[in-house]
Amino acid sequence: MFSGAMTALVTPMRDGQIDEAALEALVEWQIGEGIDALVPCGTTGESATLTHEEHGKVIRRVVKAARKRVPVIAGAGSNSTAEAVALSKDAKEAGADALLQITPYYNRPTQEGLYLHFRAIAEAVPLPLVLYNVPARTGCDLLPETIARLAELPSVVAVKEAHGTVQRTQQIIARTGDRLAILSGEDAINYPLYAVGARGCISVVSNVAPRLVAEGWDAHAAGDSARARKLHYDALPLAEALFSEASPIPAKTALGLMGKMSPELRLPHHPMSEAPKQKLRAVMQQLGLVK
Repeated sequence: MFSGAMTALVTPMRDGQIDEAALEALVEWQIGEGIDALVPCGTTGESATLTHEEHGKVIRRVVKAARKRVPVIAGAGSNSTAEAVALSKDAKEAGADALLQITPYYNRPTQEGLYLHFRAIAEAVPLPLVLYNVPARTGCDLLPETIARLAELPSVVAVKEAHGTVQRTQQIIARTGDRLAILSGEDAINYPLYAVGARGCISVVSNVAPRLVAEGWDAHAAGDSARARKLHYDALPLAEALFSEASPIPAKTALGLMGKMSPELRLPHHPMSEAPKQKLRAVMQQLGLVK
């Protein structure tokens, strides 16, 4: 159902509030640069520090700005199943086309608990689900065997895989075939994952360089492996710079340098340290993103 280059959107903020004008402008720019789907209110969108009211506001604004030109896959996960169901229902009412569901963080459920968590959401909210596995952030790993079980649920259509290895994506595809779309959640290995069967990415880098990420996927999809590989290596220094501090600190810093939005963050995130910021600026200059 979902494929291509998708952006895990940052949430623009100004003076402690959601900057709705900057958010709408960001959506318009992303679509104009060739991005295939938008993913608001994920980790990159600082979902952990958004109120429930803000969460709904961001999704509604993105849906409105997108105007059905690309799908909106709304982050609606939680480490509480009941809260994830409530957020998912709100996202559906806001007009989201699908839901991004992170594994429950901190409470470290068993594989059976993970299965029951996602099944409960699938049964409660009739929207396509994209499972999101990022063990480095959550302390919880959704194993290939559990993903294969979840693939039997009709509404589970994709996995954002941020385990960080090519082997894990191969293990999932070996068990699920073409029943699920595997989407890279790790920009530094986007192209290697495409090469073993991933159908796209949910990218942080594309916040800052959407055309570069979109053209990399498009080249792969068109069978031009040489160009896809080149574009991946072109993007790799930016991927490294954008994860030199906790995401989305560098991504918001970069967008601030580009004049797209204020680089404002919410605690416990804080402004980027000066040395990595200057390295980020240098990479952006090399790519022509800033002067």
